[in-house]
Amino acid sequence: QVQVVESGGDLVQPGGSLRLSCVVSASRFRVYAMNWHRQAPGKQRELVAGITTHGYPEYADFVKGRFAISRDSGGNTGHLQMNELKPEDTAVYYCHAERTIGGAVVDYWGQGTQVNVSS
Repeated sequence: QVQVVESGGDLVQPGGSLRLSCVVSASRFRVYAMNWHRQAPGKQRELVAGITTHGYPEYADFVKGRFAISRDSGGNTGHLQMNELKPEDTAVYYCHAERTIGGAVVDYWGQGTQVNVSS
């Protein structure tokens, strides 16, 4: 069973930065695309950023220019660098790993890490 574990959430002031990490316990992490989602209280979970198996990143409009997603080429870890944080970025951030096997999507979610942006 693949496990996904996030870390790095914290309380930070507006304008500050945080770096989230995600460890995927898969023997072949390179075949998994990785995404970060977030869910704020009372709101639906939303996609923040994703990175393909080839390292191609994509971002939601509300984080473009502020967040950067990356993945270690030889390891099992991905990261989300968050800069210029705003109070509206407050949410639980979830790491999501997915791959396609025979046309079917297989995916795994972490438990989430809390990010609070407040003065």
